[in-house]
Amino acid sequence: MLRSFTIRTAKRDEMIEITSFVEETVRQSNVEEGVAIVYCPHTTAGITINENADPDVKRDMMRRFDETYPWEHPLDRHMEGNTAAHMKASTVGASQHVIIHEGRLLLGRWQGVYFCEYDGPRQRTLYVKVIAG
Repeated sequence: MLRSFTIRTAKRDEMIEITSFVEETVRQSNVEEGVAIVYCPHTTAGITINENADPDVKRDMMRRFDETYPWEHPLDRHMEGNTAAHMKASTVGASQHVIIHEGRLLLGRWQGVYFCEYDGPRQRTLYVKVIAG
């Protein structure tokens, strides 16, 4: 089963929890054992799994990414001016795999799946593929 979701981001940098989208897709698939692949087809956004209990984690992560990859750097040559967004997305990655066991995502107690925007606001697409096995 493959589903696509559209997300509208509101800020240049933000993390949006999408765990419910992935869970919904798994439920609709009726797969009891397998894997869910969450994929982002954009070069300035990504997918990560991280803590979903304390909102300070998201804020801290975004701040540290900005410190590591400042939006403006005198040596950047990319004409669109969003090299930092490309660096952040490459660091986070375009996809995550989550094991499905007994029809549910096998996430840790404090884990959630996040869509990470680094060049917003934009309308974005993400895909969830459920594979039995």
